[in-house]
Amino acid sequence: MENMPGMEGMVPPPPSSPADHQPQHTMTTSSHMIMTHMTFFWGKNAEILFSGWPGTRTGMYVLALIFVFVLSVIVEWLTHCRRTGGVEGPDSFSGGLIRTVVHGIRIGLGYLVMLAVMSFNVGVLIVAVAGHAVGFFLFGSRVFKKSGDSDKGFGPTGAGC
Repeated sequence: MENMPGMEGMVPPPPSSPADHQPQHTMTTSSHMIMTHMTFFWGKNAEILFSGWPGTRTGMYVLALIFVFVLSVIVEWLTHCRRTGGVEGPDSFSGGLIRTVVHGIRIGLGYLVMLAVMSFNVGVLIVAVAGHAVGFFLFGSRVFKKSGDSDKGFGPTGAGC
């Protein structure tokens, strides 16, 4: 770096040590240490979406995994929703408004799934991917569609959202 223009006076980073591979720590205003994982880990002691949730109890962790799974399935359901259910039809103002609201809800729920995965917990990643896969199988694949239901809706029953 000594011969590079504009790099005068820059100090090279210190060599890495085993401590560099530990989870990052941040201080809160009440001087308590909070562990923030920066790599994927396997364990039930994670914070998913909310501070302190699901805690350290196994049952709450399983409930959090079920919640992320169901959330992922709902995102896929809303992704493949084709009908507005409005009497006026999808080209009317009310139909467009309903589709816009459904789109906003889908995007918001998708970001919640993304934030859950950003907990870097492998279990959360697995159930999020599994939820999207099951949701796509149920609502996006052609397995449950009848031959005449190509534009009439989605899912096993062909019903609109």
